Amino acid sequence: MKQKSNASYLAGMKRFGIENTNALGIPVPELRKLARVVKTDHTLALELWKTGLHEARMLASMIDNPALVTRDQVNFWINDLNSWDICDQVCGNLFDRTPFALEKAIEFSAREEEFVKRAGFVLMAEYAVHNKTAKDETFINLLPLIEREAWDTRNFVKKAVNWALRQIGKRNDTLKIAAIETANRVLLQDSKSAKWIASNAISELTKKTIS
Repeated sequence: MKQKSNASYLAGMKRFGIENTNALGIPVPELRKLARVVKTDHTLALELWKTGLHEARMLASMIDNPALVTRDQVNFWINDLNSWDICDQVCGNLFDRTPFALEKAIEFSAREEEFVKRAGFVLMAEYAVHNKTAKDETFINLLPLIEREAWDTRNFVKKAVNWALRQIGKRNDTLKIAAIETANRVLLQDSKSAKWIASNAISELTKKTIS
């Protein structure tokens, strides 16, 4: 991993709001190449996470086996999150594929810590993208949580709330209608964050595609 470090990439991470104190400066595509070489290795993933290195933790999320991930591991890793990109990688590569992904999404959405709360809504978004067989009711039950937390003004939280709302609405026409109805209620909240979340989601979900 040290051989793949890139000083200019490391310096540029800050411009994207990425914490780079314990980073090497390795682009995500390079980490994915490494992951394809390593394949799946739960034990190595746990060891990589313990290093505290930014990219090592990203790689850990790429090579871990979701079938072997426990609730305790999710709780331990989630409390270590210190950057939006690791949050998104861990949720999208690994946690959303565990049997308790929705349970944790609901739990984390009510937490106060910025990246833990973000993780709750990123899990909702990624689950909506990756779980093709989940029933509509599963996502309809998540919409009140999005409505409840739309007030949060923190940038990394509100963007994740918006992301979850949009991805749920994109699954099918039934969920699109439900998501737009939720967005219209959110729009009435006395909060700049809520109004942005709602208006952005409505704009995307009502956009006509040109064939």
